[in-house]
Amino acid sequence: MKLLLTAFDPFGGEKINPALEAVMLVQNQIDGTDIVKLEVPTVFRKSIKIVGKAIEEEKPDFVLCVGQAGGRYDITPERVAINIDDARIPDNEGHRPIDEVIFEDGNSAYFSTLPVKAMVEEIKKEGLSASLSNSAGTFVCNHLMYGVLYILNKQFKGTKGGFIHVPFITEQVVDKPDKPSMELKDIVRGLEAAIRAVVANEKDIKVIGGKEF
Repeated sequence: MKLLLTAFDPFGGEKINPALEAVMLVQNQIDGTDIVKLEVPTVFRKSIKIVGKAIEEEKPDFVLCVGQAGGRYDITPERVAINIDDARIPDNEGHRPIDEVIFEDGNSAYFSTLPVKAMVEEIKKEGLSASLSNSAGTFVCNHLMYGVLYILNKQFKGTKGGFIHVPFITEQVVDKPDKPSMELKDIVRGLEAAIRAVVANEKDIKVIGGKEF
């Protein structure tokens, strides 16, 4: 099997993106599944186009996109993506869509087709903080998650996809004493645990979980 693992480049004035730093350190094979890694620009439209092309070329069984959520203290698989762009800041090419739909012919929302609750539980087994998020925001993270699920729904129904947010890493909060962080090595462990859950669980588990952010 094959899993396409994507991560954004730095944005919002940050010099690094913990998602990208962690993804590059994830093992190249986990539980018999090959991990194909892809850096994605934090840019509306272009991000979807690049990942969509990779899906066509690689034909993965799973797609897991990773993004930074500065201010969150734990690793958070996302449950749902909504069909709206409402950017609080410009993307890396200066685009700042406000109240714009992502795809006119898309659903109002798409739910992750990955076992998100199983992912949370597997991350917790590593002794790491994790929870299920019910909002991926309205910036490029939600944009890409929605775009990937739209593409899979329209063209690759046998492929499962979703998104996971990670916190700042320690070096990013030196000048942000009010912001939580997590060690890079722990984020890597968390992502690898999430991938193990993706590979092992054809269906999600039923446990209490999920909160708004």
